[in-house]
Amino acid sequence: MTITQNMKLAENARLSVAPMMDWTDRHCRYLHRLMSRHALLYTEMVTAPAITRGDAAHLLAYHAAEHPVALQLGGSDPAELAEATRIACTYEYDEINLNVGCPSDRVQSGCFGAVLMRQPDLVADCVRAMQDQSAVEVTVKCRIGVDEQDPEEALPRFLEAMVQAGIKRVTVHARKAWLEGLSPKQNRDVPPLDYPLVYRMKSSFPELHLSINGGVASLDEAQLHLSHGMDGVMIGRAAYHTPSDILLNADAQIYGDVPNARTAEDVALEMLPYISSHLSAGGRLNQITRHMLGLFAGRPGARGWKRTLSEEAHRDGAGPEVVLRALDHVTQHAA
Repeated sequence: MTITQNMKLAENARLSVAPMMDWTDRHCRYLHRLMSRHALLYTEMVTAPAITRGDAAHLLAYHAAEHPVALQLGGSDPAELAEATRIACTYEYDEINLNVGCPSDRVQSGCFGAVLMRQPDLVADCVRAMQDQSAVEVTVKCRIGVDEQDPEEALPRFLEAMVQAGIKRVTVHARKAWLEGLSPKQNRDVPPLDYPLVYRMKSSFPELHLSINGGVASLDEAQLHLSHGMDGVMIGRAAYHTPSDILLNADAQIYGDVPNARTAEDVALEMLPYISSHLSAGGRLNQITRHMLGLFAGRPGARGWKRTLSEEAHRDGAGPEVVLRALDHVTQHAA
């Protein structure tokens, strides 16, 4: 990767959409890219063993329109992560990210995700092995700590290990992960956010490009974090559930680009050729439309839009006409 490419990707990371299991698949990312030219998009986490021992083509394929797009890997074996990175680089992702933040039981049992906050030296070995096989930048997403750890000590120790390993960009979810006693869902809300700690890390590690993640619900909140010196902001559920509010306005508000002339209605219509192509390849409508349910969140007709898609898109033979019927609920109110 050239210095110019690296600088461009860092600028794209000024706003990113978080990797979210079962949500940010390639259909979701295609939809999101229609709304923002600049925001950095992440895949769902893919485990290194799934790539090295499974169907890599199925797991790694994506639409060229998704760029800039980053692949998130999960794992803790340096050799396996290196091999997964080598394979992934043949698919020309713009970034390879290591997950050190997911708190699920499934992840813990595989010794990867947030549990690795306890082993920064192992993570450093992992990212070095990945860098050796990668033609693009390797980055890390982490928590501020886990369980009994004191984040004031654990996070700087972890970041120092990343700097020593040559990592230049880290995204920090500003919550602890409680691996004992809380479900993965509860870990997204229950542990308190500590934004000031992450801000202090930017002062302590000025050479790191640091993005902050966790609880960000609007572009105004994203701009507030940027005003505190953060290099980037990662938005998760808000970008998924209210994508028009976040992504249709992101290029102008976060990147200073010209205002987006597209409307949510335009985006729905622009999805139709993509939907037709997916159906022609044997796919089903609801595999795509499940990501479109929040497109009109908060607008008149949104309930009818969601109801039509939810009730009809899963049926055999359902096609673009279902989307058009759903869209009628919105356009009737707009007329």
